[in-house]
Amino acid sequence: MSGRPDLGAPHVPVLLDEVVQALDLDRPGAALVDGTFGAGGYSRAILAACPDGRVVAIDRDPTAIAAGRPLADESGGRLILAEGRFGDLDALAQAHGVPAADGVVLDIGVSSMQLDRAERGFSFRQDGPLDMRMEGRGTSAADLVNEASEAELADIVYHYGEERRARAVARAILEARRKGPIETTTALADLVAAVVRAEPGSPIHPATRTFQGLRIAVNDELGELVRALHAAERLLRPGGRLVVVTFHSLEDRIVKQFLSARSGRAVTASRHLPMAAEPPPRSFTLVTKGPVGPTEAECRANPRARSAKLRAGARTDAPAPPPLSALDALAALPAERRGGPRR
Repeated sequence: MSGRPDLGAPHVPVLLDEVVQALDLDRPGAALVDGTFGAGGYSRAILAACPDGRVVAIDRDPTAIAAGRPLADESGGRLILAEGRFGDLDALAQAHGVPAADGVVLDIGVSSMQLDRAERGFSFRQDGPLDMRMEGRGTSAADLVNEASEAELADIVYHYGEERRARAVARAILEARRKGPIETTTALADLVAAVVRAEPGSPIHPATRTFQGLRIAVNDELGELVRALHAAERLLRPGGRLVVVTFHSLEDRIVKQFLSARSGRAVTASRHLPMAAEPPPRSFTLVTKGPVGPTEAECRANPRARSAKLRAGARTDAPAPPPLSALDALAALPAERRGGPRR
């Protein structure tokens, strides 16, 4: 297997036409930020739609940055690659000569090229090391599975994975690791499948939600999303567009709450928390009144698009308010859910 992904290969950008339309690229010399470069699908489309524009493309995965260099070379200097986290997109863009942006696009979650590479350990479809680290450093999924407490594992699987059998999964992990470390994706998937029943007729593997929860925890994906939304708010000039594509309810809830609050609506972290007492100025107006989903044709052509939702906002001339503390509560493991459901 090649050591780096191929930009022309299997990754298909989701809602591509809708993203380009929402970015409103009919502006001469526009400066855009692709906060989740991946295989370069959005960046390539932006460069084509905005012939005199430029893109700062950010990715925390060094293999994605390496694979993007041919596209950067072909762009004649219009595509600038920046390795880093999209939570720092304002600082990264400014460090690469873009003090303010006309558009920011974020495609949240894991890319196909990461899922399809067994050695990255994101998927149970192929056996590989239990890793899941986008940057290849720090705490891995194996570290969490083999070292975290039962309560912490149940929290992660229940809140981030939305797995109702989180307590049973955590208990099974602790029982299994007493016999030896859990080191591979197949070992964990088989363990979970023994305690989580597959839905009759469903194509979803019983371990899907557990893997999702671990991946989000390993990469602090929800925390990064919160930071990225505020970073985009600081970087966008008046009229600039923020376009975000999400793939599950936790991500979408954060984006929805952010855009709702910044367009003049109140925001709460959950029914267990009080209404946020921070009515900020309207820093965004809504471009989409609700989520935009894929067409039936796109879902047939690319099944991974099924759960995608696009939300977008246009930056006003109001100064960027302080960060919304209620979003941090949405991204964190709620204290009242410690250990997940008693099942």
